[in-house]
Amino acid sequence: MKVAASTVWEILKEADVDPAPERASSTWADFLRSQADALLACDFFEAVTLSGARLYVFAVIGHASRRIRILGATVHPTVSWVVQAAKNLVMDLEDAGCRARCLIRDRDGKFPRPFDEVLSGVRMPRMNSIMERWVQTCRRELLDRTLIWNQRHLLRALREFETFYDEHRPHQGLANARPPHSLPRVSTCRLPGMEEVFGKRSVARRFSRRLPT
Repeated sequence: MKVAASTVWEILKEADVDPAPERASSTWADFLRSQADALLACDFFEAVTLSGARLYVFAVIGHASRRIRILGATVHPTVSWVVQAAKNLVMDLEDAGCRARCLIRDRDGKFPRPFDEVLSGVRMPRMNSIMERWVQTCRRELLDRTLIWNQRHLLRALREFETFYDEHRPHQGLANARPPHSLPRVSTCRLPGMEEVFGKRSVARRFSRRLPT
């Protein structure tokens, strides 16, 4: 018995079965979701002071927890400075008991080769959405509303924003929970209907009334 290719396609479509080449393949989004607990994302972003000095801020965010860490800010992100920031991050992760050991970063030249020797880095051609979203949040809620005097003032403002972001600000990606806290429980209670609150006769009288002409 011969079956046309279109018939096979219709059967697979109705059964929600993907084509054979796509069944064993995984997308980048699937990888991020499955390995979220072991992934960190990092990036540099710029901040300008009142004197016109340009500072480079180095930040890291956890994919699963959405917890942000400000590693520092400098005018010249040299190789030694970036590597030392990575070593400090490793010590902070060990003290916090975090098992994330893989960093997602872009192909910026500020990341030297010794940086990947401290933490295994995954370079990706596109921007990381979680990290870029936090950078936009930091600019919109802090940097665009604050006049930065110098590097010391910038770090102080970033530390306070880091505390606010990690301990007080709810996140939609975490069901409106805060990073160090557990996810909120979904309530299963049923709200009373109008008939239970007002009574069947009262509801019937309300909806039976006619509007004045």
